[in-house]
Amino acid sequence: MSDLLSLRQVSAGYGEAIVISKIDLQLKAGESLAVLGRNGTGKTTLLSTIMGVTRHRGGTVTLLDRDLTAVRTDIRALAGIGWVPQERNIFKSLTVEENLTAVARPGAWTVARTYEMFPRLKDRRANLGNQLSGGEQQMLAVARALVLNPKLMLLDEPTEGLAPIIVDELLAALKRIIREEGMSAIVVEQHAQKILGVTDRAIILDRGVIVHASASHTLIDDPAPLEQHLGVTGRKKSVITRASGVDLTFATPPLRVREANVKSKTPLES
Repeated sequence: MSDLLSLRQVSAGYGEAIVISKIDLQLKAGESLAVLGRNGTGKTTLLSTIMGVTRHRGGTVTLLDRDLTAVRTDIRALAGIGWVPQERNIFKSLTVEENLTAVARPGAWTVARTYEMFPRLKDRRANLGNQLSGGEQQMLAVARALVLNPKLMLLDEPTEGLAPIIVDELLAALKRIIREEGMSAIVVEQHAQKILGVTDRAIILDRGVIVHASASHTLIDDPAPLEQHLGVTGRKKSVITRASGVDLTFATPPLRVREANVKSKTPLES
């Protein structure tokens, strides 16, 4: 079976700066991938490059064998890539329902179905985007990507800054979307314990290159690569949720250099 997504020797960045270098990455339909690493290692840039908002410096990006390397961001969205950026980029002056109906495309994921996935949104469907909590805005951002009925979803730090109870609720929904519904997805997360129980595979980025690639369960069973590349030293405990119930010990990472502060709008915002 051919790959859904393929990156071959992809290099990209901002201006003259090259942030990711010679990335080789393939994802099959129905597969999910966690992208791990400290801040400033190129995680967001990798997703932005797949979406087409960075400066391309080499290599090719293909979706179902269609070369998207030189294709505009809005065309990539129409080709089947749904993007949930860190900034969420919902329409704050529209209601929840208007946010969804404004971008919905025909397919299995309808507005009603996203309400089933996120009951909070149904309860708040008449509220404006700027009247939602941070967690509700993130749920709306995910729902907006879903009603595009994409072939592939890109999620950039979906749990960042959210209250623990909302994180649990959102991760449970993502697990259903990815595991039960078979949505192909690439999820950027700084904290491995939040996402390895959801995804099939994982990569670790360091200084813009892939330094480790494995099945997610392999990292759960043997966290040595996390300790090596994420600076894990055992000072702060967290738990990876998995059927077998594995407890792993993680440390708060040291101070990091942040990636280029470039805010990009989704293809559907003006």
